[in-house]
Amino acid sequence: MPGTTFNILRYTVDDGPGLRTTVFLKGCPLNCPWCSNPESQKACPEVSFRQAMCVGCGRCAAMCPEHAITIVDGKANIDRSLCKRCMTCVDACLNKAMNRMGEEKTVDDVWKVVRRDRDFYEESGGGVTVSGGEPLTQADFVAELFERFHDEGIHTCLDTTGFASEEALRKVLPHTDLVLFDLKHMDSAKHQEVVGVPNEPIHKNLMTILAEGVPVIIRIPYIPGFNDDDENMAATAAFVKQHTPDSHIDILPYHEYGKNKYGSVGMEYPMPPTDKPSEEKLAHSKEFFTNLGLDCQVRV
Repeated sequence: MPGTTFNILRYTVDDGPGLRTTVFLKGCPLNCPWCSNPESQKACPEVSFRQAMCVGCGRCAAMCPEHAITIVDGKANIDRSLCKRCMTCVDACLNKAMNRMGEEKTVDDVWKVVRRDRDFYEESGGGVTVSGGEPLTQADFVAELFERFHDEGIHTCLDTTGFASEEALRKVLPHTDLVLFDLKHMDSAKHQEVVGVPNEPIHKNLMTILAEGVPVIIRIPYIPGFNDDDENMAATAAFVKQHTPDSHIDILPYHEYGKNKYGSVGMEYPMPPTDKPSEEKLAHSKEFFTNLGLDCQVRV
């Protein structure tokens, strides 16, 4: 079964232990305004356009069967409401301003990339991480990938929002060595208001993972004005202490690294102007976890 990827990144060090290859899959049921991978949100392939690379030659506009492209002020302009993602413009663009974002790949396709670095995995204690988007939206593909990697003796890591059906999760867990699991907010109403889904299914899936004995690293995207208040941090620490006290916790401070990618896929950056959290504020939030004897680190 093929899966739809938008990147395979080699030599990563932030997506699990050791040196890793991270496979990024398209499709996500959440709408986090701080998302650093806007190209991951839609499940289907889409056209990515880098205006700075466009020379205004007009080939894309002339060949687009939907007439979705015009040349405005010497640059291509895509009407995304008309675009059918046929990728004719991508084929026509000689300057690589238009690119296909999302490729169907088989397990063998991914394996050909992963196997190049298996010696590095062994030396560093690394392996392969599947991320997104939300990889559990393509659970059958991930399950097949992880089974193949296990057959080859490679460590597997699932990087998940936790929002998926239990059926999807259980397909992947038998061949999963580690889960990177997001906890965004303890209040379900606030969680749904900001990211578009409630947190009860997420917490239920965490319990399933723990019951199956799969190690977990808890990841907390630290977003000023959303989940950085003392009440939520205390509630999160208490939740982790109760359910998975032996898990490591990573606090991931808000950043804008993906902001410039939004325009390339026809989106506006939805996060309002937000200051990056101070070192003092991060240290204060970390104390809610360390005071309970939990292993917590701020990842910068």
